[in-house]
Amino acid sequence: MLHLELVDISRSAAVLTAVILVAAILSQVLRPQLRFIWHCFIRPLGATDQKDRLIKFYDGQADIHDTTRNGLLRGRSTMLSLSASHLRSLRASNPNKRLVWVDIGGGTGHNIELMDKYTPIKSFDAVYLIDLCEPLLQVARKRFAAKGWTNVIVLCQDASQFTLPEWTNGPVHPSRVDKWEGSQRKCWIPGYYILLDRIDFVLAPQDGLLGVVDFYTAGKQPYLHEKAIGGTSKECGWLSRWFWQIWFDFDHVSLGPARRSYLEYKFGTVKSYNGRNQFIIPFIGRIPYYIWLGRPRSCDVSQACHAFEVEGGNLIGNCSPTLLHDRKTRDVLPLEIGEPALDVEEMNRSAPVVIDITPPLSSFHYQVNKNIQPWRLPYYEQPIHKEFRTYIYSFTWEDPFEDMKHLNLSKNDSMLIVTSGGDNALHYAIEAQPRRHLTGYSDVHFSQGHLAELKLAALQSLTYDDFFSLFGSGRHPHFRELLDSKLGPHLSSSAYQFWRLNDDAFSSAFYMRGYSGWALRVVRLIFFIMGVTKYVRQLCECDTIKAQMNIWQTKLRPVLLNPVVVALLRNPMFCWNALGVLLNQRRMLLEEGSIYDFICHTLDPLISTHLLKTGNYFYLLALLGHYTPVCCPSYLTLRGFNALKSNKDGCLDAIRLHTNSIVNVLRGLLQNSLTRALIMDHLDWFNPGSPDVVEEVAEFHRVLATDGMIFWRSASRKPWYNEIFSKAGFDVTPVAVRDGSRAIDRVNM
Repeated sequence: MLHLELVDISRSAAVLTAVILVAAILSQVLRPQLRFIWHCFIRPLGATDQKDRLIKFYDGQADIHDTTRNGLLRGRSTMLSLSASHLRSLRASNPNKRLVWVDIGGGTGHNIELMDKYTPIKSFDAVYLIDLCEPLLQVARKRFAAKGWTNVIVLCQDASQFTLPEWTNGPVHPSRVDKWEGSQRKCWIPGYYILLDRIDFVLAPQDGLLGVVDFYTAGKQPYLHEKAIGGTSKECGWLSRWFWQIWFDFDHVSLGPARRSYLEYKFGTVKSYNGRNQFIIPFIGRIPYYIWLGRPRSCDVSQACHAFEVEGGNLIGNCSPTLLHDRKTRDVLPLEIGEPALDVEEMNRSAPVVIDITPPLSSFHYQVNKNIQPWRLPYYEQPIHKEFRTYIYSFTWEDPFEDMKHLNLSKNDSMLIVTSGGDNALHYAIEAQPRRHLTGYSDVHFSQGHLAELKLAALQSLTYDDFFSLFGSGRHPHFRELLDSKLGPHLSSSAYQFWRLNDDAFSSAFYMRGYSGWALRVVRLIFFIMGVTKYVRQLCECDTIKAQMNIWQTKLRPVLLNPVVVALLRNPMFCWNALGVLLNQRRMLLEEGSIYDFICHTLDPLISTHLLKTGNYFYLLALLGHYTPVCCPSYLTLRGFNALKSNKDGCLDAIRLHTNSIVNVLRGLLQNSLTRALIMDHLDWFNPGSPDVVEEVAEFHRVLATDGMIFWRSASRKPWYNEIFSKAGFDVTPVAVRDGSRAIDRVNM
């Protein structure tokens, strides 16, 4: 009995020792978090003055401030990396101009230390850290002394009344100093509005940049123009909005929606990203935060206004502050493309006709890239945008080589095309270099525009190896880093936010994403289940047509013509979600034959005509999930990449991206302003006899020049809308009709 009691006592002692040991370890590991909780949530402040309140709040936790705040306020590294890349673009034309950074509310100087990774601190003429909390500034002084940064000056001042040592006679006029303002924690500053007014006065109008990362709350339903400026996902639900305002108010921190609204009103938005941190527990404690870059509204936006109003065809309903003839433009070539559809002078006399939205303008007008014309035209979110979760096509499924045989493009042509994956317009720019892709791409699907923007930005900012990794191989291990440090300055705010939210798109297989990616995944799954995956690879490696046909006929054709696969392709839900084929287009196809016949007439002639390994990058991509250096679109070849990157004759400057329906874009164009238009198969989507098609065809007839041409593709051999073109005054001539005997191009659909 005694022996058993001793054993029980020994076990109890061991458990108690283990508990004490674990508690001791946890207390050391969690010591910073426990101190943070004590000072933030439990310890009474007992101070009424802002400075005393800050000192009591941070005294005792200043040394752990950086450790505990990394998870609380996210986005600082992103803001600094974005700011550095945009700053380089702003200063490209005048790199020797004086460079000063004022970090408002920088506390311990952690931001300045982080910035050294993206832009050397020694490259600044002066860096000023301004904060009212002395305990935090003591940490900053030690940090900078250890780094040996003699150009960094720490100032204990009220941010709303900050004064720099170089201001001997008060704040200098902004034209005398290049000021870049990196800021965070503005919600902690009582004189917030005064501070923004002060920054606006001292920030250089042309080269100044303001960066902010902060918490925020916003209304549930912002108006359209606010959405265009503030980005997507800005809305906060009522619980989030009120809870976080009340929560932060306990610490005398104001988080009202009006603060951010004033920032976006006072300055021109360059980039905006809205996120939610996951502090402590994911999906619980999701505090709204935003990353924002902006410029003074006094900067020159004439070039962007010209591009938007005239080159983009937006003389009516424009978002610019005044009409074009009242504005003096600089370095803008004259553009004479015919008489306007409406009397512009009459528009000026009749004020109600013109929708004249005063500043702040959209981020389109304030972008920092001065070397190229702006691509993406601003757009408002429409109900139809909610129908698309992501892009449909990650690649273009039309053969530009066949198009070039009939387009007869020259440098004097102006074109309108459907965006899709953005590949074909780049092909036309390489081969013909037309003077203007007037409105270049047009697509109501905003994600397709984001993809086209990304390709244009990558052409401008990346090396060929990085570019091919993204869009050739479909994967890049450092896409997020490239997005902030190189691609960001070339992207619109909406495109940046989209790719920031989808920064895993290039983590493994880019072309397996989007709606079209699901189709490729299904085909790959079918091949795997049927055990023919190795023959797919062999098909793509064949060196002769004979070997290719043998594998196709004996191994793969029986799989794709399996009744189960044919039934899947007949399914309307699969046709739309995986192939982007709507019911009307599917109906047109089935009226002229079966799905079985369609597969046979499509694939059989292709396999017997084009070698996949070197001559048909469309189906090589579909089978492998990526391109190869010897079989890829022209823009992915080294020759094509160099031609586009050099921007010879301004071939990239001529591109404009519209996020709108084709008919709405046409309404804004001048008469006889287009010489070529390629609208793919989008008219297949309409109901037969639709008045919308009649209106669109009439608009094309108005904007096309006398010798202009419009090309379209269709799932039907003789689409119903051919007659509408004829009635509108077009001569309709079939270029190629698919009958199963031969391939009409390398897609053959």
